[in-house]
Amino acid sequence: MLLVRSKWLIVGVFSFLVGCVAQTPYDYSALMASAPRSILVLPPLNNSIEVEADYKFLSRISKPLAEKGYYVFPVSVIDQFLKENGLPTPAEMNSVPLDKLEQYVGADAVLYVVIEDWGQKYHVVSSVTVVRANLRLLDIKTGELLWQTQAYAELSSGDSGGGLAGVLVSALVQQIAGSIVDRTPELAATANTRAINHKDNGLLPGPYYVAPQ
Repeated sequence: MLLVRSKWLIVGVFSFLVGCVAQTPYDYSALMASAPRSILVLPPLNNSIEVEADYKFLSRISKPLAEKGYYVFPVSVIDQFLKENGLPTPAEMNSVPLDKLEQYVGADAVLYVVIEDWGQKYHVVSSVTVVRANLRLLDIKTGELLWQTQAYAELSSGDSGGGLAGVLVSALVQQIAGSIVDRTPELAATANTRAINHKDNGLLPGPYYVAPQ
């Protein structure tokens, strides 16, 4: 019995020490060497079941990037320009070679976005609205990865009290409200702001960054 207890004690101490090991700091060397001033955001690739997720997300990405100190090419103008030049879908836009983007747009870096999850999911007594997307920033001249992260946010409905009946009523109200009011655009704004400003692996401030007073 003493041997068994000692074994579990050692395992517990080892797990604690592993958990206390500091995470490796994010490597910003490529981003610092490239020092981009302008960013071109391509319409996202959409792996979710929400057909309009790509452009809802796109409408919420420029502001946090601009607030971080970068010039962001107007996303609607770029989208229209690419469509007028024979690229009607985000998949085709994302396949354009970097040298062509540099030639016709002139950005320093390109942000590629892949939406993995989007929308409201209903359970028996609760619901949750989720936005999850992967972001990759590439140097437009070299194709080198400068920065990558995941933008994620969720909004859950909780227990409002009143026992099981109260929970069921609350869930029903949430489902009705969710079918009327789309919360995903504002949730996407929250996800992007958190990812870009994350203290451990957020995007470094750009040349036009102004610290909040």
